[in-house]
Amino acid sequence: MTRDLPASTPARATGAARPGLIDVHGHFVTDSYVRRARAAGHERPDGVPAWPTWSAEAHLEVMDRSGIDTAVLSVSSPGVFFGDAAAARALAREVNEEGARIVRDHPGRFGLFASLPLPDVDGALAEIAYAFDELGADGVILESNTHGVYLGDPRLEPVFAELGRRQAVVFLHPTSPVCWEQSALGRPRPMVEFIFDTARTVTDLLFAGTLERHPGLNVVVPHCGGALPVLADRINGFMKLFMQAGTPAPDAVAQLRRLHYDLAGPAFPRQVPALLELADPERLLYGSDYCWTPAPAAEAHAASFDAAPSPVDGTTWRTLTTSNARTLLPRLGR
Repeated sequence: MTRDLPASTPARATGAARPGLIDVHGHFVTDSYVRRARAAGHERPDGVPAWPTWSAEAHLEVMDRSGIDTAVLSVSSPGVFFGDAAAARALAREVNEEGARIVRDHPGRFGLFASLPLPDVDGALAEIAYAFDELGADGVILESNTHGVYLGDPRLEPVFAELGRRQAVVFLHPTSPVCWEQSALGRPRPMVEFIFDTARTVTDLLFAGTLERHPGLNVVVPHCGGALPVLADRINGFMKLFMQAGTPAPDAVAQLRRLHYDLAGPAFPRQVPALLELADPERLLYGSDYCWTPAPAAEAHAASFDAAPSPVDGTTWRTLTTSNARTLLPRLGR
């Protein structure tokens, strides 16, 4: 089964003066998913006080108030693997089929980044084929680690080889590190731990050579790159120090510049200027992080982009990020 958007997307209530955004960082949850996560011990997911509620209708209302034409949905942390590979396969299939149904039911408004049951490599390869070939997914979401297995782990090489072969969009999302009981100091992990776990897993991909081996990967790093903009030169220097004698040193900064970055989270006034020292404007994408970011905060976040000057003459943040998203995800531009 494949799916397409209409040839043109109808104007939203926001009007022609405010071009519609494409949100690459939107989340959904289902009642079934939350029940399974709670049964696995995630009563306060990543230290957040409560699970959010979600419905397509409520999400569309936030989108219309924020001037968002299309939101790409994904299941956020803690993902679908709770320790049992067979259960993770079943849950990944369940949420992916539900996400695809939402996309079908609301033409032009939603896309889907499919979940994979990592670290189960065989299960992940099967779900990649099903998600792309049967459900028409726009890409996949990968958590920064799964029970301590980070994305540069050599066991995951077949997964990245297949995603690279498909030139897939790979949306990274942070989750709690395995040491969170000590490092989070009793505070919600999305505040600091998520930012550093993003940097940790991207650094792991760099040291493993995954990004160099699979240039077809279209990787999206969330939350303005997390800590990467301020760590990029440090990572680059240490990569050169640890290379074997006689081996050409990779340019970590050049590899990071080839990635894409969404602007979810507190983008202004400090995060975006730091990111622009690492990434070209053509690599930046809009992200809301709704429904984990409550509606009022998500709407204020969208409004901040209307108030900030664009880094490219002749564009606004809306036109710039939407053009970038349509280049990366051409189905959303049809």
